[in-house]
This record gives sequence, structure tokens and C-alpha cells, in this order.
Amino acid sequence: MSDFDIIVIGAGPAGSAAATWAAKHGARVALVDKAAFPRNKLCGGLFTERSRNYYREIFGQNFDLSKSVTRHDIAFWHAGAELAVLRDIPPLHLTMRLDLDNTLFRHAIDAGAVDFSGHPIAQISDNAVTFKDGNTLSAPILIGTDGVNSIVAKHLFGAAFYTETIGFGLEIEVPKATQNPTKNQLRIDFGALTWGYGWSFPKQQCTTVGVGGMRAPNPDIKAQMRHYIDTLGLDPDAIKFKGHHLPFGDFRKTPGRANIVLAGDAAGLVDPITGEGIAFAMKSGQIAAQAALDALAAGAPETTLTRHKIGLRDMHKNLRIARTLRRIIFAPRWQETFTETFRRSETVRAMYMRLLAGDLEYPQLARAVVARLPRYVVNAFRR
Repeated sequence: MSDFDIIVIGAGPAGSAAATWAAKHGARVALVDKAAFPRNKLCGGLFTERSRNYYREIFGQNFDLSKSVTRHDIAFWHAGAELAVLRDIPPLHLTMRLDLDNTLFRHAIDAGAVDFSGHPIAQISDNAVTFKDGNTLSAPILIGTDGVNSIVAKHLFGAAFYTETIGFGLEIEVPKATQNPTKNQLRIDFGALTWGYGWSFPKQQCTTVGVGGMRAPNPDIKAQMRHYIDTLGLDPDAIKFKGHHLPFGDFRKTPGRANIVLAGDAAGLVDPITGEGIAFAMKSGQIAAQAALDALAAGAPETTLTRHKIGLRDMHKNLRIARTLRRIIFAPRWQETFTETFRRSETVRAMYMRLLAGDLEYPQLARAVVARLPRYVVNAFRR
């Protein structure tokens, strides 16, 4: 039995941020993950300027871009046709999660968190975790940052996610040598899935290609992925792809119970329009850690969830607005109207780009959408 102040379960961006923040402020932190680092994870790897700002705030240093690809242009497509190419945009940084997650994990260990990576968990109680090798860690507070299939969420709620509202994605890594460099755009394809999109993100050694969207209205995502790969000029039969669930805009309104809280994908904190989750993961990990620190200082670990919910108010507000706006962007009945508006309107494209880059918050976007909504509805009915 080993005693800590906080056990962080899951060492991705949310967990490493939580462990770093708590350890830097004097807490005894155990950082647990079933995988040994470095380890890979399916993800587009988009690292925005918002992510860089959070990174600097949490880890106390600038993000090293030497292993990333930075782009100032992006192409948007729909139904095999190019809608627009935006240039001179705020920088978008494309990272490999193998490198990114390992960097964040090392920051947490350097800050003083104790490394329990490579230790799969057999059982969780309200103040302890027991590994499959029989060893146990205990702490008054647990922070679950173990992704969409969170075992902490299963312990709390009986299931890691809501099956009727979860998203799903398929992804491949295409070797750089197999692609035509003149066609290797950073691109997003609206409608590659129903209630979703496709993406092609160039990296230093490969290109990450995938599709993601709501699971329920896409019964054959593999066929849609093959079609998307084919539209990019790749051989869909020569590439094996992997899939994973996406907490695509269905966040947990109550992310925990008393002394156990969730952050990152485990709490459903993924942007339902852009699909970006790294920035929210790091920030929510920091918020969870601060809630834990404050609860410990007050001698009341059972108040951690209440404090965490207060810290997440702005993030939850943004996600609620985004979930509403998603109906305008991704709903099949509005798709043609939205894409035509996107093609014609420089203002709409600029707002979407600022949103993707982390330079625009959803309340600002909502006000702009409301102002344009009457014209948008008229155009939709005309179509």
C-alpha cells in the first residue's frame, strides 16, 4: 500500500497536465497508465495556438515545435469538390501523438509525479487503485484522465460513455514516400461522414488521414473511410486502418462524484464542431488538479467535484453552444446550405478558421450566427 495525495489515472494530455500542476504545487502525485511511454494514440494531432497558450501556462515553458509541421493554409472540401483554400491563417501545428504525449508525460515526472506507467489496473475503489500485479495505491482524491473508454467513468457510472450519442473515428498513417507532395494539403472534408467530417493532416514523416462523426447515423464507417481514402488518391485496399470512439460533443455535466473527478476525453471534453480535444484536455486536467489542491487544503477531499464543476463552467458553456451550432453545420438537412454559405462567404470561412485555430470562443460565434440566421434559413428553404 502506497499513500499519495492524488492519484491521476491516465497519462495523456489531461493526465500529464493534472499531474504536473498538482506536483508543482506540492502534492504527492501518482501518475498511472496501463501503457509504457512513449506510446501511440489515434488522433489527428492538431495543436492550436490555444493549446500552446495552455501548455505555457501549465508546464511553464514554450512548446517545442521542432517535431511538428506548422501550416498557415488549409483547404476545405465537400462531396469531392474544393470549397475554399484559406491562406495566411493563424498557425496550425500538426503533431505526432507519440512525441507529444511522451513530452507531456516527461514534464509530469520531472515535476515530481511518481511514475506508475505500464501498470494495468485490476480494480478501482473510491480512494484506491489495485494493479493486476496485486499492488495497491491509495489517495484521498482520484482524477480520471484515461480517455473515452475510461475505467474511472465505468467505476462511477457503470459505463464509460453514452452509446446513443458517442462518435466514432477511423484513421490511418500514410507514409510520406507514398504521397504526391504537390497534393498533400492540410484539408478538412465536410460530410465525409454524416454528422462529421474527414481530415488529412500532413506530418513530418507521414500524413494522418481519418473520418469521424456520430456513430448511430453511420452504420458502415469502414465503407465511408474507404471512399474517403479513394478520393485522396490512395489505395483503400492497401492500407489497414484503426478505429476508436470519439466523445464528440456529449460532455458529462457531472464529471465525477465527491472525491473522484474526470477530465479530458474521459469527461467528454471534445469540441463537437472541430473535433479538437488536446487544448480542452490540458486545461481540464489543470482545473481538476487545482480543485483537488483546494479540497486538500480545506481538509475536505469530498468537495473536489463541486470545485471542479465551478472551474469547468466556461468550458461547459462553450460546449453547450457548440453542440447547438453543430446542428447547423453537420445536420444532413442543412449540409448543402452550410457548404454553399461557406463557399461564398469570406466572413463565415474566417469565423470557422478562427474557431479551429482557438482564436474565437463560441459565445462570439453564436452572436454572429444569430445575426445571419434569417438569411441562412431563407436560403435553406429556397434550396
